[in-house]
Amino acid sequence: MKLEWNIVTAENSAPGMEPADASEQMHIRIEKRGKLLASGEEPYPVKLDRSHSLAEIRAKYPDLEPDSTTGDVVGVVGRVVFVRNTGKLCFATLQEGDGTRLQAMLSLANVGEERLADWKALVDLGDHVFVHGEVISSRRGELSIMADEWKMASKALRPLPTLHAELSEETRVRQRYVDLLVRDEARQMIYTRANVTKSVRETLDSHGYVEVETPMLNLIHGGATARPFETHLNAFDQRMTLRIATELYLKRAVVGGIERVYEIGRVFRNEGVDSTHSPEFTTLECYEAYADQFTMAERMKEIILNAADVVGTRQIETPQGTIDLDGEWRWLGVYPGLSEAVGEEITPETPLERLLEIGDKCGVKTDPLWTTEKAVIELFGDIVEPTLLNPTFVYDYPPSAQPLARPHRDDPRLIEAWDLIIGGMERGTAFSELIDPVIQRERLTEQSRLAAEGDDEAMQLDEDFLRALEYGAPPMGGIGLGIDRLVMLFTQAGIRETILFPLLKPEAN
Repeated sequence: MKLEWNIVTAENSAPGMEPADASEQMHIRIEKRGKLLASGEEPYPVKLDRSHSLAEIRAKYPDLEPDSTTGDVVGVVGRVVFVRNTGKLCFATLQEGDGTRLQAMLSLANVGEERLADWKALVDLGDHVFVHGEVISSRRGELSIMADEWKMASKALRPLPTLHAELSEETRVRQRYVDLLVRDEARQMIYTRANVTKSVRETLDSHGYVEVETPMLNLIHGGATARPFETHLNAFDQRMTLRIATELYLKRAVVGGIERVYEIGRVFRNEGVDSTHSPEFTTLECYEAYADQFTMAERMKEIILNAADVVGTRQIETPQGTIDLDGEWRWLGVYPGLSEAVGEEITPETPLERLLEIGDKCGVKTDPLWTTEKAVIELFGDIVEPTLLNPTFVYDYPPSAQPLARPHRDDPRLIEAWDLIIGGMERGTAFSELIDPVIQRERLTEQSRLAAEGDDEAMQLDEDFLRALEYGAPPMGGIGLGIDRLVMLFTQAGIRETILFPLLKPEAN
């Protein structure tokens, strides 16, 4: 049976554009694979005698004198990213996963006429090759392997993009494997994210928190106001949803006596896709018994400062100015902050009609079906939040903002919750958690009513969660922090850059 090849390559210019000779190049490479097999050489061997990484060799010989030898014979593997074939001496630059590069030299005298000819005929840019030989320094002082043997480690059938050309954003996110191959910044993003996540764990572990895992498949979605993804469990013939938050299960753990608990994991929300939102993303949620919103503010500050130290700076340059994490972490009430921004006093008693007028005046898209609380939240988000460059705890929200937050200890019109805004964007949130099962039932019943009226983002009534609270939950504080948005803060990249393989619209065939 003849195989049909879908020849699509990474482009270097506009989306959908390919190198004119991409199809021809791929067919040539497929023929070379066949020649390797016909000669008895495996183009994809199961194992090679690799003795050192390229990084290990560079670390061992940082300052080798030009035109010198070491007597150190090694076996290395790397992807060919540059090749120059001359008469009796060929040069290649090999690259390994972390971006480390090392030169390989193949001479007629060392590898023989047949193997030098095979190299010239069969090796292309993008191939993984094994090279065995002595570590030397070339006449120009380039650390190199003088090969006495080489083998194909993996034949690349698709040509690499030109390394010095700029990949389009579409290619960078859709073909992330190519992005990682050619851009140091893409590889660095992976390490930055890993280090930030590790730092978050270390900070919480140092305070006695226990990391747990909670279900991704839920019978009832809750813990946030968001539209869920739905699926079906055949074993129970049961509608299920993918979790939109980890909150309700983590609180169950606190009820059970795990007084400091956290989870870092993927959540799924069936909503918009843009530069700051993804349908699947990673959150940290942590809960601490006998803590409140102010305790959790200190935890959040420590988490972010420790992560900043791992990244290497507490001053972050943005187009709007420098974010100074060492400066004041301000507290700003929702109603005072909105009042200052619009030039008149806004209180929980301000009529909806006036709030809508203010929104229209400020260019905010309003909805006459909003409640007064919803209008205040939306106006603050559109008018005030984008102006908050340095860390600001926005607090004293109206109750509908967070149905799982405790009523305010001093003002019954408000709740004990804050959002942390840095660089004009929400990075995380925290509550003094609502533990009164009677009030919680009232709040979730109201959410169920909204859901019945067509609100796709409203929570459902979770009887098992309420039953857990009825056993007696200790006073507690909780944090929700977007890991993606934390990495975005430090790197100033969009969310699609910080997620290794973001969800994208399917490619058109």
